[in-house]
Amino acid sequence: MDTQLPCIEVEEFCRRQQAHKLPLVLDVREQWEYEEYHLPEAKHIPLPELLFRLDEIDAWRGKEIIVHCRSGMRGYQAQKLLLQCGFQKVLNLRGGIEALMDYMVSQKGEQAP
Repeated sequence: MDTQLPCIEVEEFCRRQQAHKLPLVLDVREQWEYEEYHLPEAKHIPLPELLFRLDEIDAWRGKEIIVHCRSGMRGYQAQKLLLQCGFQKVLNLRGGIEALMDYMVSQKGEQAP
C-alpha cells in the first residue's frame, strides 16, 4: 500500500460522524457485503463498477470523500482510481469497516459499568 496517500483514522471518522460532519462516504465493497452491514450515510458503489459510475459522485470532485471497504485494500484501490480521475480530496478509512466496528465495540466496552 502506498503510504503517501492520506488515510483517516477510525477515531477521527467517529468524531466526525458523531458531530454530523462527514463528507461523502463511499462504500466500495461488494453488494453482499453491503447488505450484511453498512453505514447509513454511505453511498454504495462496488469497486469493479466505480470507473463506470463516476457521474454519480461527480459533484464531489473538488470536495472531500472518504472511501472504505472491509479492511482497507479496496478502499486504497478506489482512492487511487478517484485521484487519477481528478478527484482531489480522497481519504481511505484505515483498516476499513472492520477497524471501525472493532473501535466502536471497544468504545462501548469502556463505557459499560
